Amino acid sequence: MATSGKGGKSLVADRRYITQKPASTGGRGTPPPKKPTPSKATTRRSGNILTRFFGAIWRIIWGTFWRISAVCGMVLAGIVFYFYQQLPPVNALLDGRAKGSVTLLDRNDTVFAWRGETFGGQITADTVSPYLLHAVIATEDKRFYQHFGVSPRGIASAISINLAAGRGPLEGNGGSTITQQVAKLLCLGVPYDPKAWKSEADYEADCRSGGVKRKLKEIPYAIAMEAKYTKEEILTIYFNRAYLGAGARGFEAAAQRYFGTSANDLTPAQAAMLAGLLKAPSRYAPTNSLKRAQDRADVIIDLMAEQGYLTPEEAADAHANPAQLSDAAQTKSGGFFADWVMETAPDFLTSTTTEDVVMRTTLDQKLQRDAEEALAWVFDNKVAKGSKAQAAIVVMSADGAVRAMVGGRKTESAGAFNRATQALRQTGSSFKPFVYAAALDLGWSPSDYVEDVPLTMNIPGSGKWTPDNYDRKFKGLITLTQALEESRNIPAVKVSEAVGREAVRKIALGFGIQSDLAAGPALALGASESTLIEMTGAYAGILNGGSSVTPYGLVELKLKGEEESLMGAGGGIGERVISENAAKLLTFMMAKVVESGTGTRARLEGRPAAGKTGTTSAARDAWFIGFTADYVAGVWIGYDDNTPLKGVTGGGLPAEIWHEVMTRVEDGVPVTELPLTIPEYRKPPNGGYASDQPVDPNAENPAYQQEPSEPLMNPSDDQVEALLKDILNGKGN
Repeated sequence: MATSGKGGKSLVADRRYITQKPASTGGRGTPPPKKPTPSKATTRRSGNILTRFFGAIWRIIWGTFWRISAVCGMVLAGIVFYFYQQLPPVNALLDGRAKGSVTLLDRNDTVFAWRGETFGGQITADTVSPYLLHAVIATEDKRFYQHFGVSPRGIASAISINLAAGRGPLEGNGGSTITQQVAKLLCLGVPYDPKAWKSEADYEADCRSGGVKRKLKEIPYAIAMEAKYTKEEILTIYFNRAYLGAGARGFEAAAQRYFGTSANDLTPAQAAMLAGLLKAPSRYAPTNSLKRAQDRADVIIDLMAEQGYLTPEEAADAHANPAQLSDAAQTKSGGFFADWVMETAPDFLTSTTTEDVVMRTTLDQKLQRDAEEALAWVFDNKVAKGSKAQAAIVVMSADGAVRAMVGGRKTESAGAFNRATQALRQTGSSFKPFVYAAALDLGWSPSDYVEDVPLTMNIPGSGKWTPDNYDRKFKGLITLTQALEESRNIPAVKVSEAVGREAVRKIALGFGIQSDLAAGPALALGASESTLIEMTGAYAGILNGGSSVTPYGLVELKLKGEEESLMGAGGGIGERVISENAAKLLTFMMAKVVESGTGTRARLEGRPAAGKTGTTSAARDAWFIGFTADYVAGVWIGYDDNTPLKGVTGGGLPAEIWHEVMTRVEDGVPVTELPLTIPEYRKPPNGGYASDQPVDPNAENPAYQQEPSEPLMNPSDDQVEALLKDILNGKGN
């Protein structure tokens, strides 16, 4: 082989292949053959195959995943961008009501009720009480400032809670952030369309609905909001739109509604109570259950303390001094009155208003409480426990201004059946003053005589009719005053027939009884139906001197913030129905009812009063309506299903309720005499007799003695007709 270089070594070929001696297969001491083991190269080749296999699978999965994710991301981004473009400025989202509100003020311009959806005015996250801000964050979304509108951790936690409770994964707790809740409040940007929804309630129910599909829409909308608005702006929308019970939209309205203060000035206890309403506004509304609302607020206070929003001292003080309702919110006074007043104005200004309306009314909250407390006291102390009997009360001034109204034994929610204004019931003997008003207006005197003897009348088409007195006794010849004082039926029918049913009907209609009046002689006994407010208004006409009265509660209606009135008072004193002298004589007769007649349980210590009892057939209704010089009050008792009352007459429980009401109403009011005229004394007719002659006011100095009138001695139909003609021609008394 050639060499290279001077003195170099000879080149030697590499020993690439080494020949091994074959192993011996036999012989003593020869070791057994070893099993062949895989080489490192072989192992590496096997591992590489598995790695490549699983790597290929992973690359397929990952490739599919990121491509799908990319597509979903682009779709999500597109949807988010679409919602982003649709979102309006923040100020356009703060008042989300479809309807306006009605704020009702009493006679002293103090708020006593709200109707519709109340919006207290715009507030911002920067101006509200920091306690309210922190209470909402601690309660609803403690990671609000960290997430981007959606909280995966919150959703996962909610799913776990729902599954543990046996519900569907998205049923119950939704894990919604405040941003997602705002998205629901905005109904994902879908406006209310009356043509598309049966009602606003259906629309709102759909907005609050859950489920997977709803979440899939809600998430991009929430993200779009986070991109469009700042965190403070999202909170501002939330603070203004959240529903917090009792018709309050937004925390400002709720703060005013429950506490009579602004959301900017809330204490920790008040803020915690309002934040607690977000979970279930109706259930936790303090006007429904103050104790339940306070218990819920305690939970919120603890959350605020745990998250560092309250010091231990502040938390302890909030627990020790829970939030209390304002005077206006604490009492449910005037609920029935508020419903009635709302009905007296046009719907477009009340129940369907799109504006915020303020109504000044005639309600006196002190008198309202007096009426409610009096009714409760009588039923608690003088009625069997568990009784389902109902009652109603109306208190008004002589001009028809309603000062208090109780439409049932229990204060009901808005829209409840109002027995003071909606229940048509037979009036019984409480109708009799209109019979005597007709006679007095024709020139009769309370000292005139009528015979209380058995009476049978032939009613065309009905046959014989024989009325009776409640005690089934007859007094013979008695004065009109005694007849009304003792509520004798026979004399009332005779007087009605003498003056003419049409004259009685005209008087009743003139005084405001709008219901259909009976056509037969039973008209005099109160066979017709009427409402308590009509009857009380009619008695107000007697008190004011004989002029008609239209009961009213509305004084003024105007738009919130405006000075110009849209409506004024809808009632008051109207045309004259009977002469002032007749009204004063009738007042004298009705004063005798309270002084010594069927209404003695209504007597007021040291204060003149007049009134009339009323009990219908089978005692299905019992009434007492009366007045002092200051107020007229009407009381009705009965069952909604017309079940007869047991042992109750107008002179019993109704008179006692009236007494309790007026004792409270007149407390501290100076005593004023009734506007009455004492009639001239008249002797019984020659040959007649009287069981109860009235006191002669001129006994010491009888300067004038009027000739007695002829008694009505059970006249025949022909006699009644002839007497009626004489009266109408001015020949009778």
